[in-house]
Amino acid sequence: MIVKLKRGIEDKNAKELIKWLENQGLEVQPTIGKTYTILGLVGDTASIAMNSVKAFEVVDSVTRIQEPYKSANKKLHPTPSVVDVGGVKIGGGHFAVMAGPCSVESKEQVLEIARAVKASGANLLRGGAFKPRTSPYSFQGMGNEGIEILLEAKKETGLPIVSEIMDIEDLPFFEEVDMLQVGARNMQNFAMLKKLGQIDKPILLKRGLSATYEEWIMSAEYIMAGGNKNVILCERGIRTFETGIRNVLDITAVPYLREKTHLPIIIDPSHASGMWEMVEPLSIAATAIGADGLLIEVHNDPERALCDGPQSLKPSKFDRLMKEIALVRNTVNEIGEMKSEKSH
Repeated sequence: MIVKLKRGIEDKNAKELIKWLENQGLEVQPTIGKTYTILGLVGDTASIAMNSVKAFEVVDSVTRIQEPYKSANKKLHPTPSVVDVGGVKIGGGHFAVMAGPCSVESKEQVLEIARAVKASGANLLRGGAFKPRTSPYSFQGMGNEGIEILLEAKKETGLPIVSEIMDIEDLPFFEEVDMLQVGARNMQNFAMLKKLGQIDKPILLKRGLSATYEEWIMSAEYIMAGGNKNVILCERGIRTFETGIRNVLDITAVPYLREKTHLPIIIDPSHASGMWEMVEPLSIAATAIGADGLLIEVHNDPERALCDGPQSLKPSKFDRLMKEIALVRNTVNEIGEMKSEKSH
């Protein structure tokens, strides 16, 4: 339910309404705009009569939300959310690039890659310490030792780190990790999502292999309903009938979700295709369509990588890509300014 307040209302009158709504067992999320103020109501609003709310003099209009997600809904939060990850802002016009190896293999490997991606302009270091693999015989990651290596790289380079959590019992290992990644296979691990909703740490939520937009947003809702509003959505390609590439990047997700949710949206071009040759064009497309950032796999020796070498860029290719992304970003910003001028 959304309650729009009248212009020029007195603060005490608005507080009276908010107190009444909270006494009904609802969570009130106020959004103050330049020309209006709205109150987003989260909870069991079915038992609340709209006329009871309209009876308050400060109320201009009351609207029920049809979508099953509330906290993630753009109607409740019209302005884009900005998530701070270790000092790096993502969303609301802030663009971030997270780069690094698919998996942590050694201290030397991670430090070399971290130095390279920072020099090229990456904002965050990504690396998997715990790795979900289709085969039980594949490399499963270095576990807690891998986290320690990432923290060493963070200390040297200053780059905030992003790493995937596979089991909520491993949460103590991630205390100093700046952002926790929930992988595609765990997108609907609701027990984990509930627990992550109780911590004060940004969550990167990847789309499931065949999840619909609504299922994806509802998974974000699980986290946000627990109190953690720092959620970033990550499109990483979905499974279709096509066998020529690893996954199919759903570029439509960016403009579609822009209309449905206020959460930042980033693209993972590496997992989307499984081939390093396609990372560059997919990254450019994602940047041009307005994604809030990219998650790119970079490896100093991809031919010998223990995980996903074929989809990893070498540092030199990543450096070139970052220069191309900067050019695209400038063009996107110019188009945005042109649209803004026309609207005025």
